[in-house]
Amino acid sequence: MAINNKISQSVPHLHVHVVPRRRKDGLKGFFWPRYPYTGEEQMAEVAQRIRAAVERLR
Repeated sequence: MAINNKISQSVPHLHVHVVPRRRKDGLKGFFWPRYPYTGEEQMAEVAQRIRAAVERLR
């Protein structure tokens, strides 16, 4: 998550990346730690929470 600052942004905003990850997906060098899901149930729960949050933005 990045919150604007005086140096790089002219419009106040909040910026968030949602990057789905899979084992051996080849993505390296990201600046946040990777925490594996505990299982399919947790993945489904997180996916539903993201869908609900996006829907509230509409």
